[in-house]
Amino acid sequence: MVGRQTANRFGFKVGDRVPIQATIWRKQGGATNWEFNICGIYDGDKKGVDTTSLFFSYEYFDEARQFGQGQVGWYVIRINDPAKAPEIAERIDATFANSFAETKTTTEKAFLQAFANQIGDIGLIIRGIVTAVFFTILLVAANTMAQSVRERTSELAVLKTLGFSDGLVLTLVLLESCAIAIFGGAIGLGLAWLLTQGGDPTNGMLPAFYLPAADLGRGALIALGLGVVAGIMPGMQAMRLRIVDALRRT
Repeated sequence: MVGRQTANRFGFKVGDRVPIQATIWRKQGGATNWEFNICGIYDGDKKGVDTTSLFFSYEYFDEARQFGQGQVGWYVIRINDPAKAPEIAERIDATFANSFAETKTTTEKAFLQAFANQIGDIGLIIRGIVTAVFFTILLVAANTMAQSVRERTSELAVLKTLGFSDGLVLTLVLLESCAIAIFGGAIGLGLAWLLTQGGDPTNGMLPAFYLPAADLGRGALIALGLGVVAGIMPGMQAMRLRIVDALRRT
């Protein structure tokens, strides 16, 4: 049974027989290739439900695996009243306390968070890297536009002499800044998209390695915003430029 998102990503259909390369669990004999028949594709009953998972028979897996027969890593329990989750978790853990297989029961959200925290606060790390990169690019872009305006002081003065208004000069500078930012963003997003089309370089370590169309749109909007912010100060300088002073400097 495979989720709709994963089925669409790999083109799975009901009845397909698909091979999956294991990174941990080997079959008896040492093979790492497992084959499964797609018997169904599931959808979420509401927005936000995970449809990236793949479920298969425990009996088939347990009988064929090389080690760990008869053991499980975790169970999923559904309860009628979520408010009683802490109470039920305590009762389950108390039942298996001081046994050969003690349990630690928690909510699914807390379990996933703890699993992610094993390798650090991924969200914080990513946000920190993205923020640093964004401000670095912003400073470089702003400096580039400021240098461009300084080098074309005489051209801007001529434009104003020909009747270009201050607002129009500001608009021209902003358009140039946005064009440069969008062009650079398009190259970066295009390379990122091509990278995701070439397969998963993590060899299955990440549950999903693809670039949704929505993220491409967000990237384009961020590039546009960066262009506006980077060009606003040079644009203001060009707008306030006095014709006499500009021609005198040239």
